[in-house]
Amino acid sequence: MTLVDPGLVEAYQRDGVVVVRGLLDPDEIEWAREAIEVVLDAPGPLAQVASGADDPGSFIEDFRRWQDVPAIGDLALHSAAGQVAAELLQSPRVRLFHDHVLVKEGGTAQRTPWHQDQPYYNVEGRGVSAWIPVDPVPEAGCLELVAGTHRGPWLMPRTFLDGEAKWFPEGSLVEMPDIEAGRDAFDIRRYEPAPGDAIFFDFLTVHGAPGFPFAGRRRVLSLRYLSDEARHAPRRWRTSPEFDGLVDELPDGAELDHPLFPVVWPG
Repeated sequence: MTLVDPGLVEAYQRDGVVVVRGLLDPDEIEWAREAIEVVLDAPGPLAQVASGADDPGSFIEDFRRWQDVPAIGDLALHSAAGQVAAELLQSPRVRLFHDHVLVKEGGTAQRTPWHQDQPYYNVEGRGVSAWIPVDPVPEAGCLELVAGTHRGPWLMPRTFLDGEAKWFPEGSLVEMPDIEAGRDAFDIRRYEPAPGDAIFFDFLTVHGAPGFPFAGRRRVLSLRYLSDEARHAPRRWRTSPEFDGLVDELPDGAELDHPLFPVVWPG
């Protein structure tokens, strides 16, 4: 049985972004909330604060917790997200790439700069992210995405706080356009997701997010999936997230047949 309407698949292929309402059921939403609190109470080795010391709020991220936080593993591997990812990608098989917890506390001023995810990664080939909030998110505090940018080109990835080119050498990729200077020139999509809704977007879709000048919190579990065509692409630099030692186990161009990337669909 398919989970996604054909029109939504067509929209995803065309725009590189769609919203899927009610991806998680109420029990799964509560599991995700509890899991995020576990992550906040016990950050992993890849956790980072992505807001400045002078920010009135805080933006906290953590990566790759599915193996040590059981609820994240269950949601990543057994929720509807994997099948929806496969249908949107039109891929006969999808693997989990990684999970990503993102929490913006109320009053956070830090904007998440416009960027693509793909250039930060150690993989080549199509993939999709499911951005799943567990709190109500007003449209003015929601993830924003530029439709159509999944067709490329790759744009220069830079560090969020100081704009360093730590991944690709300066001048080697096209620079990100100044979207904020001319927002009307871009097809920017943003939504007002309820807890358990999911914004699915391609690894190359340009996206960013405003600060969160609201009383509540914006807690998000993002689940990232790889299409059957995805292959390992070792980099000469540290990727985000890091997969230390993987280059010794999987050669360049190898299928990602590894316990870190389990097949999620078909289950």
